[in-house]
Amino acid sequence: MSMDFQAALEHRRSYYGISKESPISDDRIHEIVNEAVKYTPTSFNSQSARAVVLLGEQHDKLWNHTESILREVVGGSDEQFKSTADKMASFRAGYGTVLFFEDSTVIANLQAQFALYADNFPIWAQQSNGMLQFVVWTMLETEGLGASLQHYNPLIDENVRNEWNLPESWKLIAQMPFGKPTSEPGEKEFQPLDERVKVFK
Repeated sequence: MSMDFQAALEHRRSYYGISKESPISDDRIHEIVNEAVKYTPTSFNSQSARAVVLLGEQHDKLWNHTESILREVVGGSDEQFKSTADKMASFRAGYGTVLFFEDSTVIANLQAQFALYADNFPIWAQQSNGMLQFVVWTMLETEGLGASLQHYNPLIDENVRNEWNLPESWKLIAQMPFGKPTSEPGEKEFQPLDERVKVFK
């Protein structure tokens, strides 16, 4: 599926109905994440973003663990937990998940090296990570995959770090379950652009 940038931008949406199918190979998924991590801009060329791709049983494991952790936190009866369990099942129904991280060691080193901007480096890192998430999301969609962006951090941080033996310095930012869409996203409403964009000549 080939799209120009504007068309890809307009087409990208949150897909909550996804399946354990993929129109592209695992190697292509890996390539997409590699290219996104490599070419997404970062402040001071810090390259502090990190990504983990979970496929197959590893993807299922993430959402099984997340559901178990949420059951402990939320408590209540099965009926009270049903909406959360259904949401976990919808993510688990996908083909894979991309986990997005920031390496806090890189950020700390920049703060020490450029003290004048110390307060800004964590902000800039979050901005860059947001761009990375958008790039991966859009690239996956242009290949026929639907995705959504989730934030169960920091509840699942320790479990994720231990399960996949990740460095202590990797701070979890977001989770992106994806798979072949099984339903279309809902209509999206837009606020008037003249209230959101100002042009001065």
